[in-house]
Amino acid sequence: MTLTELKYIVALARERHFGRAAEACFVSQPTLSVAIKKLEDELGVQLFERGGGEITVTPVGEQIVEQAQHVLEQSNAIREIAAQGRDPLAGPLRVGVIYTIGPYLLPHLVKRMIEDAPQMPLLLQENFTTKLLELLRQGDIDVAILADPFHDAGLVTQAVYDEPFIVAVPKSHPWAKRKSIRSEELKEQTMLLLGTGHCFRDHVLEVCPELSRFSQASAGIQKTFEGSSLETIRHMVASGIGVTVLPRMARPDLSDDGLLTYLPFERPEPYRRVSLVWRKSYSRRAAIEALRKAILQAGLPGVSMLPGEPAVSH
Repeated sequence: MTLTELKYIVALARERHFGRAAEACFVSQPTLSVAIKKLEDELGVQLFERGGGEITVTPVGEQIVEQAQHVLEQSNAIREIAAQGRDPLAGPLRVGVIYTIGPYLLPHLVKRMIEDAPQMPLLLQENFTTKLLELLRQGDIDVAILADPFHDAGLVTQAVYDEPFIVAVPKSHPWAKRKSIRSEELKEQTMLLLGTGHCFRDHVLEVCPELSRFSQASAGIQKTFEGSSLETIRHMVASGIGVTVLPRMARPDLSDDGLLTYLPFERPEPYRRVSLVWRKSYSRRAAIEALRKAILQAGLPGVSMLPGEPAVSH
C-alpha cells in the first residue's frame, strides 16, 4: 500500500469516474485503474462497484477512503511541519477562492504576496463554496477565502473584511441620477442574478426576498434573468436588459465605466463578510497569518477591514 494508491482511491471516490479521477491525479486512466485493482487485491476487499459508467463506493470502501483521507492529510502535515521548521513561509500555499471574490481580490493579493513572501507562491483555485469546503476537508487546498455564511463544522474561520453591495444600472436608467437605492425598490425592476450555486445569488435574495418568487424555474422569467458570472451580468446590464447588485470591489475605480452607473444602498447597507477558512489540523499557521496580513494591506477599494477579528474554531 502506497500513498499514491491512497490518493487514487480518494480521487475516484470523489469523482465517481475513472477518467476524471485519473485527470485529477495527472496520470493515465489505465495507470489509476491498475493501481486501484492492485490495492483491492492486497486488502482482499472490493472498494468500488463498477457498473458501466457508474462507479459507486462499497460500504467497506467508504470507511477505507475516509481513513485514506486522514492518512494523506497527516502525510502532508509531516512535510509541512518539516518545511515550517526550516522556514514558516517556505513552499507554496494552496488557496481556494469563490468565483465572485477571485477576480477582484486576487490581483491585489498576489502582488502583495510577491512583495511580502516571495518564497511562498500561491497556488490558486476558483470554485463554488460547497466545492471549496470539500477540497479543504480533503486536504486538496490549504485555505479558502469564502463569504459568510457557510457550513464550517470542524474548521477554523477568521473574518478579514466586510464588503458592501452596490446597485449597477445602465446610464440611461431613471435611477442613474439617484444618490442611493432602497433594497425594497429592487422588486420593481428586471433583476439580473447569478445562477444557482453561487453564494452571492443567495446574498442578493436576502437583500430583496421578494425576488425569490421570480427566480424559480416555474415563475415569471420576465422579472429575473440569470448569468454565469458577474462580468457577464455587467455586460447584460450595460445592454439595457435590467439592473443588478454587485459586491463593491466589482465596480471599476471610476464612479462609472461609460455604460453603467453604480449606486449605494441606503443605510444600513447590505454587505458580505469575507473570511479565511482552514482545517484545525493545518500546521502552517504562520502562512495563514501572512495571507491575512497581505489581504489587510492590499488596499482593497470600498471595503471595511477587520484586523482585530480572532480566529474561531467550530
